[in-house]
Amino acid sequence: MTTTTLNPGDSLTRQERRHITRQLVLALIASGALILGLLWRWLAPAQVAVADILLGFASLVVAVPVLRHAIHSLRHPSLHGLTDQLIALALLGAWASGDLLTAALLPLIMIIGHILEERSVIGSQEAIEALSKLTRSRARRVDADGNLHDIDNQDLVAGDIVEVRAGDHIPADGRILDGKASLDTAPITGESIPQEVQPGMEVYGGAINLDGRLRIEVTQTGDSSTLGKVIALMQSAEQASPPITRMLERHAASYLLLVLMIAASTWFLTQNAQAVLAVLVAACPCALVLSAPATSIAGLTVAARHGILIRGAAFLEALAELNAVVVDKTGTLTHGKLQLQAVIEQEGESAERLRAFAASLGSTSNHPVSRALVTIAPQIGWPTLDNVREHQGLGVSAHTPAGEAVLGRRELLEKYSRDLPAEPDHDGPVVGLVLNSRFLGWLLLADSLRPEAAQAMSELRELGLNRQVLLTGDRQEVARHIAQHVGIADVIAGALPADKLHHVKVQIDHGFRPMVIGDGINDSLALKAGVVGVAMGAGGSDIAMSSADIVLIGSDLRRLGTCVRLSRRCRRTLQVNVVIGLGWTVVIVVAAALGWLGASGAVIAAILHNLSTLLVLGNAGRLLRFEEKLS
Repeated sequence: MTTTTLNPGDSLTRQERRHITRQLVLALIASGALILGLLWRWLAPAQVAVADILLGFASLVVAVPVLRHAIHSLRHPSLHGLTDQLIALALLGAWASGDLLTAALLPLIMIIGHILEERSVIGSQEAIEALSKLTRSRARRVDADGNLHDIDNQDLVAGDIVEVRAGDHIPADGRILDGKASLDTAPITGESIPQEVQPGMEVYGGAINLDGRLRIEVTQTGDSSTLGKVIALMQSAEQASPPITRMLERHAASYLLLVLMIAASTWFLTQNAQAVLAVLVAACPCALVLSAPATSIAGLTVAARHGILIRGAAFLEALAELNAVVVDKTGTLTHGKLQLQAVIEQEGESAERLRAFAASLGSTSNHPVSRALVTIAPQIGWPTLDNVREHQGLGVSAHTPAGEAVLGRRELLEKYSRDLPAEPDHDGPVVGLVLNSRFLGWLLLADSLRPEAAQAMSELRELGLNRQVLLTGDRQEVARHIAQHVGIADVIAGALPADKLHHVKVQIDHGFRPMVIGDGINDSLALKAGVVGVAMGAGGSDIAMSSADIVLIGSDLRRLGTCVRLSRRCRRTLQVNVVIGLGWTVVIVVAAALGWLGASGAVIAAILHNLSTLLVLGNAGRLLRFEEKLS
């Protein structure tokens, strides 16, 4: 089936709708002529010619698309083309033997089967279409004068300010400027629990504002937005051929030759034209051909529903064979952003006062440490600042109503206060605050561990990925501390991008099949080198996401276990489908060759053939019930 870009609101492309409509019209016309021919035979048995004309017309109507597809497949070989060629041969054989009833019934049954196959995308097109709807919505843009204008979200550009009311979709990726709300991000990340957002946080286009009113600055729109990338990846993954399909395509010519030899042997041994036609029909490998794509499309659709983007069926299959994990630290096991860990105030000082001064001074600088301090105290309690001065790499100083305040490293504070206490031992940035030459206290910052990291690594060990390596460019002490918390024994620290690539290759050379997980530019080489590369979608670099085979949109590490479990479920489903497709075909071919299908062998073979196709599609459809709710 040809897949093209969907228009919002359409479950099928325009080309698919025209094709299926044409097939249905031909099938209805042929069915009418066929029924009339059979009635004529029954009511007026003496007028054989009239009945034959009606049956011949019915066969010609449905023969046209079958023969056209067969001729096309000779110029452009494919697995579906192999089926068209076999049906065309059976049709020509029915005409040659004068069996007009079979010549009409055979392509009619196959056309109905093809229509069912073309609707067997098993929800993938509907899933893409549902996501496409989220990309089209209305937006309330705020102009320079503060007035609101209702526009199509496709007209938004980066830098626009929009207002989002309760019940509205977020019109584009952006950063919250004002307001607090709960967001339903399930359509994008698969996360069932609403996300609580506040000023400074990034949000995805397509999420639903459950309550509150938000002012958002647009950062990404259209195809460059998170949702746009989701749709593009799903469309490209859907069109990718699974490995088993590519293998069958390589042997298609040999398979056709084998079928023709079996048909010739059947004719030589039985002189039964119906048996030969039945062999040609029974050998059509539709069920076997559909077994892999039907399974992979269902798997890719379920993955997308859980906020997991898999670039192709090959990576979905490779996930089932993994036995090792190589994981980055910063931005992967940790949030990748500094957060306040502790406040050590001097005796007699208030921690709240210390936080207020630190947040106010931090708001004047773009340094990562300063940005991390901005949110530690409500803005209403900030002291006013005058004559702000940034000391490059050391800190910030300013005049306040309470006197001169200095926030920064010890080297800067020593210039403003003589009685500084010893700096606390801490794996992360430490800054102090001096007010009017008096030291107020220390603020300890660090990159915090993701709360689900330990559980995620434990789940992967339970799934057989026992070889786990923490591979980071950070210091050994920091890496060891994080590794202990998540249960990883092997730590490689201080690694540059080339070092990370080397260590991944070493794991592979030692017989391991690693999943490599990262988020930054420095992880891109390692992601490409792993058997499967997984990038963190939220906050991950564009280069890392383009290098990875899988993207976790919501960056919940517990989805890694979901990836492996889904892959193994898909593998079991595929194995069953291959047994159905191959086994059913062999049984019908043998029955047809031995003449067990009777005088209407070709028609019976066609019906049994379509039944096997439905069994394969139904079995693959069971994957859609796969659900994993993360608590």
